[in-house]
Amino acid sequence: MKNKIIYSSFLVVTVFILSAFTLSIEDKSDKDKFVVVLDAGHGGHDPGNRGNGYKEKDIALKVVLAVGAVLEKDDRFEVVYTRSTDKFIELHERGKIANKAEADLFVSIHCNAHRSQAYGTETFVLGLHANDENFNVAKNENSVILLEDNYEANYDGFDPNSPESIIGLTLMQEEYLDQSLTLASFVQNKFNKALKRKSRGVKQAGFVVLHQTYMPSVLIELGFLTNNKEGKYLNSKKGQDEMAKSIISSIVDYKESLDATYYVPESETPEVVNNDSITKVVGQKSYEGITFKVQIAAGSNDIELESKNFNGLDQLSKIQFEGLHKYYFGSTSNYSLIKELRNVAVDKGYPSCFVVAFKNNEIIPLTEALKTHTTSN
Repeated sequence: MKNKIIYSSFLVVTVFILSAFTLSIEDKSDKDKFVVVLDAGHGGHDPGNRGNGYKEKDIALKVVLAVGAVLEKDDRFEVVYTRSTDKFIELHERGKIANKAEADLFVSIHCNAHRSQAYGTETFVLGLHANDENFNVAKNENSVILLEDNYEANYDGFDPNSPESIIGLTLMQEEYLDQSLTLASFVQNKFNKALKRKSRGVKQAGFVVLHQTYMPSVLIELGFLTNNKEGKYLNSKKGQDEMAKSIISSIVDYKESLDATYYVPESETPEVVNNDSITKVVGQKSYEGITFKVQIAAGSNDIELESKNFNGLDQLSKIQFEGLHKYYFGSTSNYSLIKELRNVAVDKGYPSCFVVAFKNNEIIPLTEALKTHTTSN
């Protein structure tokens, strides 16, 4: 048993969908728009953590409403709230809201607590807990289902105290892990670079909320209410507005990066030369100081970078953190070439792969990379 146990106030939110149960869709979302579901943790008789006398449920809601107010003014987005008032929403209902909306993104917002003066932001994606501390975090938050009257029926026998139950959660969200990691990286980078908040990193744990939403999903911890300085900041309008602004920017960057993956400016339409199985692009511009790669997979398994393990692809690389591994194909400063390499990856059996950009070995929004000064090849 570790001496320090983090009591993070992650509300594990959402729905266990039984194999015999078909979710009815009453209101179809406008799929011309990018649908974002914003989830304010806790609510009503569930206050979340009350570090330093602050209420997590109130801070989470204020930040969510601030994020939503800006996105709603952008014609590209449709915003759906799991709650917009101080109301208790059962966990399985939150997931149902997100799935019914056929959302493109799910963002859950919370605040941390700790017995010490720990501080800093962190963003979680679904994955196996990398250590006992992460498991305890998930266990504490998943146990919120016990507040519900009919939790046995709603969650089909899920036991928040069972490591086996947690392990079972990770399988169905694997399809969205790549995109979730990208958004989580954007969020943490914005907090750190724009607001100078301490980043505790992108992490993984077995949260029911992230499992039950069938779309890229992240759970954001804004900071620790139990830290005297950070709690005061998060309880202030200034702090809430600043955190909301960074989250908004991250969501916009994420959407625009997805859009950019499928867009090539006319001035950069490539001349393609096929040579055996390799597609080459000639006479194009490169982006100075930028490295483009195709992210083809992510997961907890450490796979050797051999062509036979990746459907015949070579030019492979990977990044490891918190027990997760991200796998990449290709490496170039030429954007037209990387888009052609993405087509190769799709043909090799990676239909959900996408282009990512690095600067100084750190992932940055693709749209930001494309604004960088170019040089002729």
